[in-house]
Amino acid sequence: MRAFVNRNYPSVTLAASLLIFFFGMGGMFLLVVALKPMAADFGWPREVPSLAFSLQFVGSGVGGIIMGYWMDRRGVLEPVMLGAVMIGSGAILSSWVTSEWQLYMIYGVMLGLFGQSTMYTPLMTNAMLWFRHNRGMAIGVVASGQSLAGVIWPPVFRYFNDTVGWRDTFFWYGVLALVTMLPLTALLRRRPNLDEEAGPATKPAAPGKLKGIGAPFPIPALGGMSSRTLQIALGAAIVGCCVAMSLPLGHVVAHTNDVGHSMARGAEMLSIVLAGSFISRVFGGYLVVDRLGGLVSLLVFSGLQALGMLFYAFVDGLPALYLTSLLFGLGYGGINMCYPVIIRQFMPVKEVGRRTGMVTLFGALGMALGAWVGGAAFDAYGGYMYAFLFGFAFNVANLGIVTVLYLTYRGGSHGIEARPAGA
Repeated sequence: MRAFVNRNYPSVTLAASLLIFFFGMGGMFLLVVALKPMAADFGWPREVPSLAFSLQFVGSGVGGIIMGYWMDRRGVLEPVMLGAVMIGSGAILSSWVTSEWQLYMIYGVMLGLFGQSTMYTPLMTNAMLWFRHNRGMAIGVVASGQSLAGVIWPPVFRYFNDTVGWRDTFFWYGVLALVTMLPLTALLRRRPNLDEEAGPATKPAAPGKLKGIGAPFPIPALGGMSSRTLQIALGAAIVGCCVAMSLPLGHVVAHTNDVGHSMARGAEMLSIVLAGSFISRVFGGYLVVDRLGGLVSLLVFSGLQALGMLFYAFVDGLPALYLTSLLFGLGYGGINMCYPVIIRQFMPVKEVGRRTGMVTLFGALGMALGAWVGGAAFDAYGGYMYAFLFGFAFNVANLGIVTVLYLTYRGGSHGIEARPAGA
C-alpha cells in the first residue's frame, strides 16, 4: 500500500484533497439549508443567519492569506489539519447556539478564519503544484469536491432538518467531519519539489516558444504589468464575480420556497447549481482552462454566471428555475478554477500560496457582501429580485475588468494566447 501511494502520490493528493473538500464544505451548506427554520425558531430576520454566512466568507478570506503563507513555508498538512478540527468542532458548537453573537463567532472565526480558509487556497494550490502540465485539470478535480458537497449535502441536510431538527443535523455533521477529514490529512504530508520549477514569471520568452501554463518560464505578465498591479486587478475582478456567486448559493433554497415551491425543491435547486459546477470542474479544467488559458476561460465562465444571475431575477416556474440553476452552476464552477491558474501562470511559483490567498480575500469579501445583500434585500422588499439584479451588475463589472486584462495580455504577447505545454 505504501509503495502504491509513493508511486502515485500526485493522484493520491488529488483524491485526498477532493474528499477533504467534500466533507469540509458541508459546513457552509448546513446554514444555507437551515436558514429559514433557524430564523423561525429564534424569531430572527433572515439578515441574521445571512450575516453569519457572510462572516464565514470574511473569516475565510482573511484566513486564506495566513494559510497561504503557512503553506508556502511548511506545506499543506498543518493548515488542513487545523481546518478539519475547526470545521468539525464548529458545527458541533453551532448545534448549541442560543444567541446571535454565538452564531457569528462560530461562523466567522471557527468555520471561517480557521476552517474554510484551509480548503480553497491550500488544497487547490497544493494540488496544482504537483503538476507541470494540465494544472487546470488538477484544480478542477480538487474543486469538484465542493461541487459534490453541494449536490449531496443539501438534500441530506434538508431530510434531517425535517426529521430530527437543525440542531441535531449540525451536531452529527460535525462528528462526521472530524472522523473523516482528520485521517485524510495524513495523505498530504509530502510537499512538491518547487526547486524544479522556474522562479518569477518575468523571464522573456520568444513568441514562437510560448508554452503558457505548463512552461518553466511563462510569458511576461500582461505586457509588462507587475505582479502587484495584476494582483490588485484580479482582486477587483474577483469581488465582482463573487458578489454574484454568493447570492444563489446562500438564498436559492429560500427563494425557491418563496416563489411557491417546497423546501425539498429548493434543496434540489441548490444541488443542481452544484451539479452544474461539478460538470464544469471535471470537464472544464482540461477542456477549457488548459486549452484556452486562464483569462479566456474566466471570460467564458463569468459570462455564463452573469446570464444565470439575470434569469434568477425574473423566472419563477420550476422548469425555468432548474435550467437557470444549471446555467449558473456551469459558470460558477468554472470561475473558481481560473484565478489560481492565472496566478501560477504570471506570478512567482514560490509565492503562489500567499498570492492566491490575497486574491481569495477579495473574493471572500465579495461573497460576504452578496450573502448579506440577499438577506437585507428580502427584508426590505419581500423578495430577491433586486438582490439578483445587484449581483448581475457586479458580474458585468467583473467581465469588464477581465476583458481589459485579456486585451492587455494579448497586445503584450502579439496576439498569441498561452497554451499548456504539449497542447
